[in-house]
Amino acid sequence: MPDDDAVDTSGSTRPTWDSAPATGWGGGLTSSTNAEQPDYSTTTARNPHVVLASTEGRGFASLRRPATRRRERRALGRALRQQIPRSTLGRWSAPAERLDPVQQVIAIHQGRLDWLIPIRVGRMIASPYGFLRGTAAIMATDFASLPATGITPVICGDAHLGNFGFYASPERELVLDLNDFDEAHPGAWEWDLRRLTTSIWVAGRHNGASESSCEQAVARCVEAYREQLADLAEQPLLARSYQRRGMNRLRLTTTRKTLRKEIKHAAKRAKGRTSDRALPRLTESHDGTCRIIEDYPLISRPS
Repeated sequence: MPDDDAVDTSGSTRPTWDSAPATGWGGGLTSSTNAEQPDYSTTTARNPHVVLASTEGRGFASLRRPATRRRERRALGRALRQQIPRSTLGRWSAPAERLDPVQQVIAIHQGRLDWLIPIRVGRMIASPYGFLRGTAAIMATDFASLPATGITPVICGDAHLGNFGFYASPERELVLDLNDFDEAHPGAWEWDLRRLTTSIWVAGRHNGASESSCEQAVARCVEAYREQLADLAEQPLLARSYQRRGMNRLRLTTTRKTLRKEIKHAAKRAKGRTSDRALPRLTESHDGTCRIIEDYPLISRPS
């Protein structure tokens, strides 16, 4: 039996699957040569997501369980490509029973503060990109009918382009990463990637870029995502935790001068957004004490 670091270069190994569990999250790899391969797409009333067979039906719930060998994981990936070619992952059409998006937005607003809803709607109708930013739940509903591998880490849940930015790491290094996690939840990793690439195309249109330029930007994003995953797959688990996109790495990997200039300006603005600079803008002196400046209805003091 090969060790965990073995890599299959023959391309002839194909895993077999046991039956998918009732939850619909796909079956696990088995060593039986007579096991039947079930339908990859499994859905149930409890879990409506279209999920492909995965290497372990219980997911990565515990580090105490032995990991699936890399050779088997690679073989699984090749087998999934035969079932769901990559060219089909970009195809989507609205199902006949799809809820009206406007009605979905109304449902999303239930439980929110009534006086803030008009402001939110105003931002959404300002542009297609503004609408995309405010409709993560609608996009997740649409994604639920698309194929997914069944690997469900804690995802951002709202990984559009505007939710990436600079902030300081615990070591006070300026890094570029996701900076909004209020929609974070266990889910299909494909959802984050699809929302990110969609936002790149929509933002490109909003800024006047051609369709071919938007397509190139999306292709480059997916290419970089694939290359990064391939690199991380060869690293030990703990080593992956130290991966970050700091300013030094951005300078080394960014080739376009215009993009370098934009990154430099964005980093400079980020360094200026500190608490000591924010305090004078957000507070005022009143009877010898500081209090928050009201900007109704967005900012108001408790009555």
